Amino acid sequence: MTQANVLRIGCAAGFSGDRTDAALPIVEDLIAAGRPSVLMFETLAERTLALAQLARRDDPDAGFEPLLDELLRPVLALCLQHGIRIVSNFGAANPRGAARRILTLAAELGTRTPRVAVVEGDDLLGDVHRPMLERALGQRLPQAPIVSANAYIGAEPIAEALRAGADIVVCGRVADPSLVLGPAIAHFGWSMQDWDRLARATMAGHLLECGSQVTGGYFADPGFKDVPDLAHVGYPIADIDADGHCTISKPAGTGGRIDARTVKEQLLYELHDPAAYLTPDVVADITQARVLEVAVDRARLEGVLGHERPPTLKVNVCFEAGWFAEAEISYAGPRAGLRALLAADVVRERLGQQEKIRVDLIGVNSVLGDDGNEWLPSAGKDRDKHERQMQALHDARDVRLRLSWQRQDRGDALRLTREVNALYCCGPAGGGGVRSAVRARLGTVSCLVPRDAVRTRFDWVA
Repeated sequence: MTQANVLRIGCAAGFSGDRTDAALPIVEDLIAAGRPSVLMFETLAERTLALAQLARRDDPDAGFEPLLDELLRPVLALCLQHGIRIVSNFGAANPRGAARRILTLAAELGTRTPRVAVVEGDDLLGDVHRPMLERALGQRLPQAPIVSANAYIGAEPIAEALRAGADIVVCGRVADPSLVLGPAIAHFGWSMQDWDRLARATMAGHLLECGSQVTGGYFADPGFKDVPDLAHVGYPIADIDADGHCTISKPAGTGGRIDARTVKEQLLYELHDPAAYLTPDVVADITQARVLEVAVDRARLEGVLGHERPPTLKVNVCFEAGWFAEAEISYAGPRAGLRALLAADVVRERLGQQEKIRVDLIGVNSVLGDDGNEWLPSAGKDRDKHERQMQALHDARDVRLRLSWQRQDRGDALRLTREVNALYCCGPAGGGGVRSAVRARLGTVSCLVPRDAVRTRFDWVA
């Protein structure tokens, strides 16, 4: 495999709020390899975009990735100097705002002025798209104000921008793997109907999109799945060949691990049907895929197949959903669990909304709890189970009580925080360390819309 027929893509972020020091080791590795290279930042989860829309409501210049400066400042000059393209969805709700900020940052750093392209067409919030959303959602159309409506668009406008000479491509809501597929299409000149190659590069993007998950981050489980130097876990790099197969590695000297197990875990992450992973660009099939360990911290993915892309695009619609209040208080020492349970009962009785208040006893049961509080001890349950639960509460000596509820009115939501705060003196004994918060809540519904109803394009920002 020669340098000319390999494209290297490194991923320096897997979500908004990820570490900001991951990019430099990747860029140094890309420079040392001397091959055509792309640096990718994936910073846009499902709710992140709706929150960005809310931020843009308050400030028209906001709405893009808030850590953009911290992510790019250490590496922007190096990327421009060495011809490393940058592709990201950190445009969120305001790709043009992000692009303008990048140009300002380049000027501050004294670099050459980069050619920055923005990908558009994913935002379906306007009145022109309302009838289409009404048809797609039917009875599920939110009655509350809609905050955002964004289609998961594909790789084609990214590829077009890179072919036109973009140094940096800023996207909003594109499908995460498309951030890798777009550069691969541009580099290798693949047809948009070359389903096998598109599928292989899509799954390379799937391996990269969560950043350090594939290099051992989400894999780590001490004593069972050990990962060395997790505090300095490296972020992944994919070598993609002309047929779309990829080899995953990480920068030399970084922590973490890459082997067949870490790659397989990420390969299956969020995968509903291994024979039909739906994306805007292709339907990927990993039923014949193979993961090969080719060297220490290097694993190769082969055998992915592709099928014709779906005729529709997924759209996430986020809407205002009232207010969410939560409050916590700690109990420690003998019978701490029983005191925490009594505190929960007091608050629930005071508010008169027992069925709508979630109770978590952190240290006894929280992750495995449920919104209906079915796990709570109840005399009406099986006697043995009830006694086991009560004994567990009696034995617990370090418990954090968390109560939460959702209300349409902010003032109503605040009642929960006031009642928990009152437990300081109103009892039970020994409560302390109250922390509370009230925030606007967003709801989400999804639908499918015809692909040809969503027009995508790229444009330059000067």
